[in-house]
Amino acid sequence: MDGLALLYIDLDDFKTINDTIGHRVGDLVLQETGRRLREAIGEGDVVARLGGDEFAVALPGRDANAATTFAVDLLARIAEPILIDQHELIVTASVGISMFPENGEEFEDLAREADSAMSRAKAQGRNGLRFFTSAMQEESALRLAMLSALRRALENGEFLLEYQPQASLTDGSVVGVEALIRWQHPDFGLLPPSAFIGLAEDSGLIHGIGDWVVQEAIRDAQMWEAQGLPPVIVAVNISAVQFRQRGLARRISEVLDATGFPAQRLEVELTESVAMGAPEIAEETLAGLHELGVQIAIDDFGTGYSSLAYLTRFRVNRLKIDGSFVHQLGIDPEVEAIVSAIIELAKALHCTTVAEGVETHLQREKLIGLGCDVLQGYLFSRPVAASEIPGILVRNQMSVG
Repeated sequence: MDGLALLYIDLDDFKTINDTIGHRVGDLVLQETGRRLREAIGEGDVVARLGGDEFAVALPGRDANAATTFAVDLLARIAEPILIDQHELIVTASVGISMFPENGEEFEDLAREADSAMSRAKAQGRNGLRFFTSAMQEESALRLAMLSALRRALENGEFLLEYQPQASLTDGSVVGVEALIRWQHPDFGLLPPSAFIGLAEDSGLIHGIGDWVVQEAIRDAQMWEAQGLPPVIVAVNISAVQFRQRGLARRISEVLDATGFPAQRLEVELTESVAMGAPEIAEETLAGLHELGVQIAIDDFGTGYSSLAYLTRFRVNRLKIDGSFVHQLGIDPEVEAIVSAIIELAKALHCTTVAEGVETHLQREKLIGLGCDVLQGYLFSRPVAASEIPGILVRNQMSVG
């Protein structure tokens, strides 16, 4: 054989279609995708469905340039709208490509490498393609090792929470804390969530980890209150994968019932893109949380979707102004106008506002002038261990009188 390109194709966010519209529509999407793949190939090419939402295409006699041309055309075909039951769906895909004989001479090797390249394409923004490289082989081995360690981390007690206090811009009192997960890796030390949450989402481990975060945050809050400290709202972050699986409100309800923790003192934070990525599930889940009395905050507000209708539909309690805006206060008048508009919007919707990433006194004064409610950032406090929160609360009580 002169050469061969092997393409692995995976539909992006296909699970969301099944979860929000139903498996019947999902099956029709797969059938239509298969039809488009068959239309794209030429004589001697082979297309196969590997299972789920994954497909493979073998292109004999193609070099890398020809494979690229084919893959770009294929991505465009897949992304054409699909009309099913009056739903217009736009489905995208991620494509990974391995080459024979450059990347290997055995099919098993080529398949594994195409799959690795596809995963990289998906991680780098989706609706794209990547060729396999030797660097991916090393990363794949590291990923497997990290996944194995991540599976053991929860039972080994390697996760911990740090808390960043939130202070009122009116009187300086601490009104809440945001729980931030860390992984005390046995070899790599303390890892931030960006180093492992994506892996936890891909592997499904995020659900167990997310449940642990809620339970641990409530346990810490009850421990502080048992010491006679003033009660504060505890905010926990919810990832896209957690949020899009039905049953989140039920699981949180079970934790609240088991602990007796007041629902109104628990806040769930999610980004605009998470809320709008699956609006049907979002409405159902947030309605369940609202019924419990749990507070709902939109994190990184202003950086995601432009539609604001969801704010009233989802009955949001809090808007968190992204730090990228806060950092430009006193520097860029246009950004200051955006922050002012967000604060006025929140007031109209009876939401409170939290400014993230506040680092300077100038930023604080600007936020006070604009009518922001709460600040969070290094100017007030870095994220600290649970054991340090009591001292912060005591000192805060004394300073605000």
